[in-house]
Amino acid sequence: MEISTDQDIAKLKALKKMKASALSLLGFAVLLFIIAIYFKIPMLQAFSEAAMVGGIADWFAVVALFRHPLGIPIWHTAIIPTKKNEIGENLGNFVSEEFLDKEKLEIKLDELNFATKASDWLSEEENANKIANVVSVNIIPGILKAIKDEDIKRFIQVQFKEKLEGINFGDWVALALEPLQKGNMKDQLLTNLLEVMSSELTNNKDLIRKKVKASTPLLSFGLADKSITEGVFNGLQDFLNEAKNPGSAVRVKIDEYVYDFLEKIKNSEEMRVKINNMILSFVGRKEVQDYINGIWDEIKLSITNDLEKGDDSSIKNSISSLIQTFGNGIKEDSVMIDKINNFIKNDMLSVLLNNKKVIGDLISSTVKSWDGKEVSEKLELEIGKDLQYIRINGTLVGGIIGLVIYGVEQLYHYFII
Repeated sequence: MEISTDQDIAKLKALKKMKASALSLLGFAVLLFIIAIYFKIPMLQAFSEAAMVGGIADWFAVVALFRHPLGIPIWHTAIIPTKKNEIGENLGNFVSEEFLDKEKLEIKLDELNFATKASDWLSEEENANKIANVVSVNIIPGILKAIKDEDIKRFIQVQFKEKLEGINFGDWVALALEPLQKGNMKDQLLTNLLEVMSSELTNNKDLIRKKVKASTPLLSFGLADKSITEGVFNGLQDFLNEAKNPGSAVRVKIDEYVYDFLEKIKNSEEMRVKINNMILSFVGRKEVQDYINGIWDEIKLSITNDLEKGDDSSIKNSISSLIQTFGNGIKEDSVMIDKINNFIKNDMLSVLLNNKKVIGDLISSTVKSWDGKEVSEKLELEIGKDLQYIRINGTLVGGIIGLVIYGVEQLYHYFII
């Protein structure tokens, strides 16, 4: 058997020490026997003889459990390695019948009070930090490495597209613009818009001149540029100034156009379809798609950078806080504790009772699959130290019984013979 752990090494040393103690006591009994014979001490001889018999008999019994004494294949020795299969089968039946009993299991599960113990454990900051550390150091980075960026980006694009296709933007636009048909909001908005256009026209007069110059014939030598520019600028400015006047013909025409446009959006299905298609076509542009793809890259980078902060990670601290809050919440909710305990109790009872034969067979088959010699050596390592007390007690008790028998014999000879 291989000794691989410090614990096994310590057990082996303790076993050898106890074996040496039991053997030393038996050797001492042999020495007493020699002294008794040499000096003709009957009482000491009786004690030492019985002690040797008791010590040797118990040595034989203990050794016979694990191997053949002195390597001699005596009948009914090396019980554990030779009877391994029967032991495994009996152990499996014992566990399934005695331990997996409904009444006993119910008592143990009631005593367990899993929900309270779990909530107490989770509410401790140290324990919550341990779980959060496992999640932030192992689970989350593992998930980020396992999933493919292309799949996530494709998933986001599909979901984004499906959500947009499920929205009727025509209705939204109609609903948003409906207030423009009522009260003074439309007039005020239109006036403000015309004011902005007038201001921009003034600010871009030089640009208009350049555009006009680029469009006039070269033979004019720029003589017509100024007059044409002034004509275009003044014409546009007059148009905007007239449009600002709510009672002007231009303003009436603009009002009619806006009203007709709003009515089409509100009542025309065709117009709503056009609005939807225009927005969806905008979403399909490369710039928008690149932005959507960049969402996952930004999320992944943010998560990775945060987790690299260790104890200062906001994700880790949030998980730890959430776990503690969860534990405290359960601890303070007696109804939830009862529900959890009852669920675990009923579920575990169902699983254990329905599979008690399977569990027994598993124990039996597992023991049968073990190597007999290794099982014997392992068991001796675990319980052999305590069994050496049988040898020690056998030697001492045997000696005492020898003295008792010797005393009875002496009394018999004294009083009867």
